[in-house]
Amino acid sequence: MESAPAAVIERELLTAEMSSFRVEAAQGTERSPSIIFRIRRRLPDFSRSVNLKYVKLGIRHAGSLKSYLPIMSVPVLASAAYSLVPLDVIHYSMDMLTCVAWLGTAMVLLTVYYLKRPRPVYLVEFACYKPEDEHKISKKAFLEMTKSTGCFNDETLAFQTRITSRSALGDETYLPTGVRARPPRLNMLQARLEAEEVMFGCLDALFASTGINPRRDVGILVVNCSLFNPTPSLASMIVNYYKMREDIKSFNLGGMGCSAGLIAIDLAKDMLQAHPNSYAVVLSTENITLNWYFGNDKSMLLSNCIFRMGGAAALLSNRRADADRAKYRLLHTVRTHKGGTDEGFNCVYQREDEGGKVGVSLAKGLMAVAEDALTTNMTTLGPLVLPLTEQLKFLRALVMRRVFRARGVRPYIPNFRRAFEHFCVHAGGRAVLEQVQRSLSLEDEDMEASKCALHRFGNTSSSSLWYELAYAEAKGRVKRGDRVWQIGFGSGFKCNSAVWRALRDVPAVSPLPAAAAPGPENRSCNPWVDCVDTYPPNTYV
Repeated sequence: MESAPAAVIERELLTAEMSSFRVEAAQGTERSPSIIFRIRRRLPDFSRSVNLKYVKLGIRHAGSLKSYLPIMSVPVLASAAYSLVPLDVIHYSMDMLTCVAWLGTAMVLLTVYYLKRPRPVYLVEFACYKPEDEHKISKKAFLEMTKSTGCFNDETLAFQTRITSRSALGDETYLPTGVRARPPRLNMLQARLEAEEVMFGCLDALFASTGINPRRDVGILVVNCSLFNPTPSLASMIVNYYKMREDIKSFNLGGMGCSAGLIAIDLAKDMLQAHPNSYAVVLSTENITLNWYFGNDKSMLLSNCIFRMGGAAALLSNRRADADRAKYRLLHTVRTHKGGTDEGFNCVYQREDEGGKVGVSLAKGLMAVAEDALTTNMTTLGPLVLPLTEQLKFLRALVMRRVFRARGVRPYIPNFRRAFEHFCVHAGGRAVLEQVQRSLSLEDEDMEASKCALHRFGNTSSSSLWYELAYAEAKGRVKRGDRVWQIGFGSGFKCNSAVWRALRDVPAVSPLPAAAAPGPENRSCNPWVDCVDTYPPNTYV
C-alpha cells in the first residue's frame, strides 16, 4: 500500500473505510490482496436525510391511549360540573342523571389509567469497574508489547503505531493479564479470570453501596457481553458466585455489539413492568482475552488499538419506596436496528482472515450505515424529548418542503441541547466523538465526559456510557431535574438511546482516605475517585 503524504497522514483519524480487495497479476504471479484505507472526514449531513416515517414513529412512541386517559377525563369532568350549573335562574333544574353519567365515565377513565400506567423504573445506583494498577498499560508499552509478539509485519506495526498515537487514549488504560503476558496466555481459563475480575469487582461495589443482598433481593439479572459467551453463561457465573435465588429471571445477551448495554436496560425495563416490587441488576462488559487479533489485516487491528478492559453494573428498581434514594428515573428507551439490510448486517463482521486468524472487520460502508442508524434514532427520539418550540420549527420546515414544495428549504435539525443537560456518547473512538459533536452542534463541555472516558479507560464497549455518566457525577455536575441522554451504537447495525432524569443532586466524589483504600469493602462505585481532579487533560492526544 503506497504511503500517503505526510500532511494527509497527520490528519488521519480512527474512522476508516476499506476499499474493495483486488488481486492483481504481476509478472505472471498473483500478488496478495492489497487494502486501501480511505478516511472519511465527516459524517454525512443529518439535515439531508431526515425521514418523515421516523418522526411518525417517534410520535407513536410518545403517546398511547392509556397515556391520554387523564387528559380525556378532563372534559368529562367539566361536562359533569356543567350539568349541575343552573341554566336559568328562574327555572332552575338539575339533570342528576347526566351528572352521574359523566362522573361515572370520568371514574372509569381514571381507573383504567391507574391500572394500566407503567411502573416507574429507578436507577438506584451503578458501579464501574476500576482494574488494579498491575493492569495499566501506556501507549509506549502497548506498542512494545505488540512488537514483541512477533505476529505483525513492519507495515501493520507502523499502522498500529500511527493509530495509537492519534487514538486519544491516555497512558493509564488497562489490559487483562492474559494479553499482557509474554508469551500471551489466550485461553479459556484466562478469559474466565478476566470476566470474574470485572463482573464481581463492580457487583461487589454495587451491592456494598446499596445494601442489597444479592442472595435474597435480586429477582432479575441481565448480562451483556458481545464476544465471550462460555458455557455455563456469564449470568450463571454470577448466580453461582452470589448464590442467588432459584426463581431469578436471568438473561445473557451475546453478539450484540457496543450498544448492547442499552438493550439490556430496555430488557430490564420490560421485565420490571411485568414483575412488581422487584430489583433488576444489569451488567455490561466485554472480554478481551480471547478476542485479541494477531493477524495483519488492517481492518481488524483497530480493536487492538482502542479496546480496553472494563465493565459496569446497574441496580434498577420499580419499588416506589426507592424513589427517595434512587439517582435517576428512566424516561425513554429508543432502539434502532438496521440489520434488515445487507449493508447494515455486514458492516461490522467477525470472520477469519486469510491466515485463519479470527477478528472483527470493518466494511467500507460502515460510516454510512452508522449515520443512517443515528439519524433514525434521533428522529424517533425527538418527539419524546424536544420542547414544543423545537418541534414546531421542525414541523414548519417539513410542511414547507413536503406540502408547499418550497425550494431551498432544508429540514430543521432540532437543538438537542435544549432537551438534555448531559450527553453520554459511546466512546467508540476519537473520530466518532468529534464527528458526532460537529453534526449535533454540541459544545466541548457536552462531549467532555465522553472524551475523558476514552482518554482514561479507552473503549470499554457497552460499559463506556456508565464511565461517562460517572465522570459527570464525579465532577458534581448532575443536579436534580437534569436530563441525561445515553446513546450507543454497535454491530448489527444498531443505534440505541436511553433518557434519564436525575431525581436528586449527586455530590462530587471525594478521594477515599489512604488507610481505607485497600480492600473490596471500601471500593468506590465511581472509578474517577482518585483522578477526576486531573481531568480534563490539556490535550487528548
